Amino acid sequence: MNRTEKTARLSKMAMLAAISLALVLVVRIPFPPAPFLVYDPADIPIIISGFAFGPLSGIAITVVVSFIQAFALAGDGIIGFFMHVVATGSYVLVAGLIYKGHKTKKMAVVALIAGTLTMTVTMLGWNLIITPIYMGVPVEAVIAMIIPIFLPFNLLKAGVNSVVAFLVYKPIARFLHR
Repeated sequence: MNRTEKTARLSKMAMLAAISLALVLVVRIPFPPAPFLVYDPADIPIIISGFAFGPLSGIAITVVVSFIQAFALAGDGIIGFFMHVVATGSYVLVAGLIYKGHKTKKMAVVALIAGTLTMTVTMLGWNLIITPIYMGVPVEAVIAMIIPIFLPFNLLKAGVNSVVAFLVYKPIARFLHR
C-alpha cells in the first residue's frame, strides 16, 4: 500500500470515527429497566470499519472514539472509556476476524452474531467487576441485575447495531473501497 492509499484509508477511518461520534450525540435511548444504560448506534460505523479495513482498524477507531466520548462528550471518564473499549473492542475484534477470512453475506451474519455474543458475555463479566465500583453497590446487587438488565441490554444493543451494520455495509463499502 503506497502513501496515497494509506492517506485515503486513514481519511476514511477518520470519517467513520466522526460519524460514530455524531451518532452518539444524536441518538441516545435510555434502557427503561436501567436508565443508566443507554443505547446508541455509535458501534455501527466502527463495525463497518472492522469489516472494510480489518479488525485492527476497528479497534483503533474504538479507542479513539471511546476516548473522545468518555472525556469530551459524555463525561463518563476512565470507567466509561474502559467499558466502551472492552465492549466494542471485543465485538469488532471477533466480528472483524471472522469476516476478514470469508467476505460473504453468510459469514457477515455469522461474524455479527459471534461479535454480539462475545460482547454480551464479555460485558457480563466486566459488569460484575466494574459496576459495583461505578454504582457503589455490592456485587450481589449486580448479580441480581445480570439476567433482567445487563443480558438483555447487551444483546439488544449489539443485536440492533449488527442488523443495521449488515443492512448498510455493502453500499458504504463500495464507497470505502474506491
